[in-house]
Amino acid sequence: MAERKTGEGLNRVIGVTGLAATVVNNTIGAGIYALPAIVSLQMGAAGILDYAFCGLMLVAIMLCYAEIGSKVSASGGSYIYVEKAFGPFAGFIINWLFFVGWGILGSAALMNAAADSLSGLFPLFSNPLIRALFFFILLGSMVWINVRGAKQSMRVLEYLTLAKILPLAAIIIFGFGFVKMHNLRWQHMPSIHAFGETALVLFYAFAGFETSLGASGEIKNPKRTIPLGILLGAAMVFGFYILIQIVAQGALGDQMSAVRNGPLAAVAGRIIGPVGGIILLIAAIVSSLGTTGGDVLATPRLLFAGAIDGLFPRFLAKVHPKFATPYWAVIIYAGLIFISSLAGGFSDLAVMASGALLIIYLGVILAMLKFRIKKTQDTAKTFKVPGGLLIPVIAIAAIIWLLVSLKYVEKISTLIFVAVVCVIYFVMKFFQKKRVGPDVRESMVPVEE
Repeated sequence: MAERKTGEGLNRVIGVTGLAATVVNNTIGAGIYALPAIVSLQMGAAGILDYAFCGLMLVAIMLCYAEIGSKVSASGGSYIYVEKAFGPFAGFIINWLFFVGWGILGSAALMNAAADSLSGLFPLFSNPLIRALFFFILLGSMVWINVRGAKQSMRVLEYLTLAKILPLAAIIIFGFGFVKMHNLRWQHMPSIHAFGETALVLFYAFAGFETSLGASGEIKNPKRTIPLGILLGAAMVFGFYILIQIVAQGALGDQMSAVRNGPLAAVAGRIIGPVGGIILLIAAIVSSLGTTGGDVLATPRLLFAGAIDGLFPRFLAKVHPKFATPYWAVIIYAGLIFISSLAGGFSDLAVMASGALLIIYLGVILAMLKFRIKKTQDTAKTFKVPGGLLIPVIAIAAIIWLLVSLKYVEKISTLIFVAVVCVIYFVMKFFQKKRVGPDVRESMVPVEE
């Protein structure tokens, strides 16, 4: 049976399992291998409270994404949701915040994390030329897979996700035998300041699911697939995070500070000896590459969607005549990751990325509320977050609290980045002789869902 094409010329090939796998893949990154120590050193055994808080907060945000994602099925994820609700200017800001702040810099950092991990086993990976070749081969492979089709990309990502979670599942299963109950007893109640700082770290560890919706134009039956895929993926992510924390805290206890750079490797070492640390090192590398691969699949769709609306050069909206993929968007995006990977030193820019993601989430939730107010016949049978305004209000309150919790320099950096994006938009509008407007999407031939 021929695959159905969207009005954008893309194939709808991503199902519930594939979407859930990308949510897990894009959310569980290499950070999980160090996260238990970060939480334990700040909160002790009471760190479970922060996991519960962040888990509930992210579920609230995910439900809002599920509702708007079931109503807007075009490619672009966060960008297209905001653009459809508030117009091209708001969409442009979200696109750049996601594209630069969360996408390029985040993936470049993960590529460097993989190379750094390898350098621990093979010192030659500390050589800049070897690292550059390593980045080129990996990103070139990701481009080749993605250009050949979203279905092939999803299959590879499902394998990478499996390779990522199997070592974690093994630690959970076999690590419980090393858990000591006295390590899980709360010694004291943490301060509000410690709770807030840890919640901020955990928030970014839980974030990443929204990247999966960048390929929303290639999701089968989005009204059903998006809510089910997001919630299934969210349940798996939350389960892994909280079980891993319990095992690491229970097995290591006060020794966590001595192994702060690799708590899970330390647990694996207790289970199967020194080889366990090597296995976990390899798993951390696979985790980094899997998350980057998911980003290279999804985020170029933001370039593609923005090019259709005239926000980016028109050639980025081209679809491969044979594979029906936005091949130029994939190639350019991977090239920008490659350049950023060579530059290194993204710590300051990562701060801006954190603030950018909070703004993106806030914009999408507000867009969801606007779509809910504007009821149409088309949206009558789509997914709706239960509980009226309760869940969106909880999500908005949590986001505002985290934004307020940012340090002064982080707030200023985020505001400067947004201001620069606004300037870019108006400069482009001024010099743009011909703009392809949002009606291009409407004029495309719709495809029956």
